[in-house]
Amino acid sequence: MTGWRCENVDSGIFQAVQEAGIVALKEGEPYVKEFRKIYKERRDCVIEALEKINISCKVPDASIFVWAKTPEGYTSSEFVSKLLKETGVVVTPGNGFGESGEGYFRISLTVDTDRLKE
Repeated sequence: MTGWRCENVDSGIFQAVQEAGIVALKEGEPYVKEFRKIYKERRDCVIEALEKINISCKVPDASIFVWAKTPEGYTSSEFVSKLLKETGVVVTPGNGFGESGEGYFRISLTVDTDRLKE
């Protein structure tokens, strides 16, 4: 359900999302434990790779994203463009999340560990 929301203030929620949310709340704990393990492995893989190339970041306790500091001399947009052009790796520039995001980029942990290592 990545990206789906079971909270909505201004309009109704798509019924399939409501029903999936009910099942997840009633029966999800065994799956949640497994997913926590998977996402921790992915997070640790990304953190280790960033540390090897001296890019600093805060280690998230619970997230499907890792936010890292943009290397000195680049805006977030410049850095992610360079990364895409030179390596084919797609990450999200922090400035897309507002002024406070400038100077950071976001890495998604929603792909498998082998792909992240690549």
